[in-house]
Amino acid sequence: MSTLKIRLYGDPALRKKAQPVSKITAEEKKLFENMAQAMYDAGGVGLAGPQVNIDKQLLVIDVGSGLFKLANPKILKAVCVKSGEEGCLSFPEVTVKIKRSEKIVVEALNHEGAKIRIEAEGLFARALQHEIDHLKGKLIIDRLNLVDKIKIRKKLREMKKWPK
Repeated sequence: MSTLKIRLYGDPALRKKAQPVSKITAEEKKLFENMAQAMYDAGGVGLAGPQVNIDKQLLVIDVGSGLFKLANPKILKAVCVKSGEEGCLSFPEVTVKIKRSEKIVVEALNHEGAKIRIEAEGLFARALQHEIDHLKGKLIIDRLNLVDKIKIRKKLREMKKWPK
């Protein structure tokens, strides 16, 4: 069981821009492990630092092909925009349709501090883009058009009232 608490919509931590990591130390490695545990405990496929009130550009993703632990991820190339359903651990019970690139190339530091390049597509590409948005303080609702925001506004209002 993780000691990290996933922040829910309305928590100011979700809007903070995470800071780059200069190198991967024992502290970052421990954060990766705790973040992965929190993600698995919650049944998610990805988790970014701000979602657990960590002000570092760290994320973990596992869409079924193994765990990726990345720092300072940057999208270098994105092609083939496609609409798809998305949920978020910080927005329980909310799923929305969002347009994202179907194929992307990302550069990041891995959990050992080595610079890597990842070519991702499908769910993996979607999850990477979603978590990278979190590192910038951007949420799934920021990508919705006005009509879709209106459709979920009641749920969002209720979420803001939940205990933090």
